Amino acid sequence: MKFEDLLLEIGGFGRFQIFILFSLCLPRINLPMHFLLHNFLAATPSHHCAIPHQEAFVNLTMEEVLLISIPQEPDGTYSSCEMFSQPQFHLLLNSSLQPENDSIIQHCQHGWVYDHSQFTSTISTQWDLVCEQRGLNQATATFFFIGVTMGAVIFGYLSDRFGRKAMLLLSLVFSVIFGMLSAASVSYSMLAITRTLTGVALSGVSLIILPFGMEWVDIKHRTFSGILTSIFWSIGNMLLAMVAYLVREWHWLLVAVTGPCLLSIVCLWWVPESARWLIANGKVKQAQRHLLQCARMNGRKDFTVSPEALRRMSTNKKPGQSYSCISLFRTPVLRKISLCSGAVWFGVAFSYYGMSMNLTGFGLNMYLSQFVLGIIEIPAKMIMYVLVNRVGRRQSQAWALILTGLSIGANVIIPKSETLFSFTSLRPVVAIMGKGFSEAAFTTVFLYTSELYPTILRQNGMGYTSFVARLGGALAPLVFLLDEVWRSLPEVTYCGVAVCCGSVAFLLPETLNVRLPEGIEDIEKAQ
Repeated sequence: MKFEDLLLEIGGFGRFQIFILFSLCLPRINLPMHFLLHNFLAATPSHHCAIPHQEAFVNLTMEEVLLISIPQEPDGTYSSCEMFSQPQFHLLLNSSLQPENDSIIQHCQHGWVYDHSQFTSTISTQWDLVCEQRGLNQATATFFFIGVTMGAVIFGYLSDRFGRKAMLLLSLVFSVIFGMLSAASVSYSMLAITRTLTGVALSGVSLIILPFGMEWVDIKHRTFSGILTSIFWSIGNMLLAMVAYLVREWHWLLVAVTGPCLLSIVCLWWVPESARWLIANGKVKQAQRHLLQCARMNGRKDFTVSPEALRRMSTNKKPGQSYSCISLFRTPVLRKISLCSGAVWFGVAFSYYGMSMNLTGFGLNMYLSQFVLGIIEIPAKMIMYVLVNRVGRRQSQAWALILTGLSIGANVIIPKSETLFSFTSLRPVVAIMGKGFSEAAFTTVFLYTSELYPTILRQNGMGYTSFVARLGGALAPLVFLLDEVWRSLPEVTYCGVAVCCGSVAFLLPETLNVRLPEGIEDIEKAQ
């Protein structure tokens, strides 16, 4: 007897499974509020060099002071990073005149003045992370994803070794601790360290939730449970826009997005450990207790199962034997799956975060952009629910990622400025379509990867692929700095990576209507 047969006997998908899925959805809502927080935490409002007061400015308006103190860009706006070494009073007579020579232009010497109409404060305004320090501003997102990358390996191993529930609760506790420490940061260095550690902690939440829920669900409802859990990510996306709109000060914004982790801890306290994991690790008495609890809650009160029967279902894992990420590359089929799925995860995360962290590129208010991009993900996931059950996981994964890349590439070709034909409304439409494809690819890859790996290695597999994905997430914000080389180079990079990695997905095996593998031999024999 396989575990899926046992699940059918205890109700397959009843009140017990619904309770578990909705309990796991609360921490899932909280994830994008941290993963995409950089958009608001490190937002850079319009700014210009601070101008020291002079007696000659007494009778001048602020606009006139700016005119004679700060050079203008070709579009007529004032430079954000440069100022005149001496006031150019001749510009008061004719503002279209050019400065007498370029040598009088210098970098800001007295700090910056920021527009606070949209943000009370961000880390950019707190520590002047603009102009020459712009790279440090973008690096805060990279530090966070480096933490997520490290956490993927750590929690992938620990959750296969010590269980899903214990590690999920541990990751939430540390998320609260380091999230609050981030909010209390008094220096950039402190913020960088605490955000990195927050990423490590939240990686466990991101990694464990979906496989944890799926291990309690039968084959028929596996896709539904994966899509449902993913939809709550999109709800978190929309909530982030609303929370950021209401809380414009970065310290309190961090508190606001970290607080819900406490509620998640309370909700998850009552969720039982994965019976599938317990059986695979020989803890049959505890598994029996949870299975009986599931049967009672699903109305199957006559269900009985003995520890001996569960022990026979256990894999051939020897007592005390443990697995690590190295085990993912020891056998031929598992090695191919790991290499290909790693490439797919990198492409998915690289393109997703590349689009999600470029809110100003959609031509909408950034709060509205965040909200719209959250909304567009929901129909994308509904469509994927149909596609992954009709055409399969492999085709859905590959084409969703390829179309993401093509959408990004299309916006490189579409003119940004007014031409003979107006394209001002076409760019946001193509961008939103690309975001929909990107989210469809992300939704599928979580479901697909959970089905590719056996129970004894599932969290190690998820840890490894999440590690590779977070490398993509860490590099994505840094790619924006390439616009100094060529304005369209970031988009071209995102496009090329997405198309190439999407093509790799065709090399993976199909898992539609296939039992979840329990041991490594199930993977090798299936091919």
